[in-house]
Amino acid sequence: QVQLVQSGGGLAQAGGSLTLSCAASGTIFSDNVAAWYRQAPGKQRALVAAISSNSIDYADSVRGRFTVSRDNAKNTIYLQMNSLKPEDTSVYYCAADRSFRAVVIGACEYWGQGTQVTVSS
Repeated sequence: QVQLVQSGGGLAQAGGSLTLSCAASGTIFSDNVAAWYRQAPGKQRALVAAISSNSIDYADSVRGRFTVSRDNAKNTIYLQMNSLKPEDTSVYYCAADRSFRAVVIGACEYWGQGTQVTVSS
């Protein structure tokens, strides 16, 4: 059974940076689309970034500030978050699925446990 284990996150000041990591128990990232989502209190979960073997996509709200990357040798994906804003405060989830459509609609097969990111003004 594949597991995704997240680390990183925490508290940052506005303008600061944080890095999230998501390690897989198997080699799923090399064969799947990997993604980061976030969900703020009272809001729906939203796709933040997605990475596949031949493309990287970002939500407009984070483009230019966040960078998604992956290390297939370590079975790990990362989300580098710079120029953080208070509105970035959310629980962040990593996920993966073979289908890009599943990633777009948030119906991934594999999910991390979630990690809180809080940005103070």
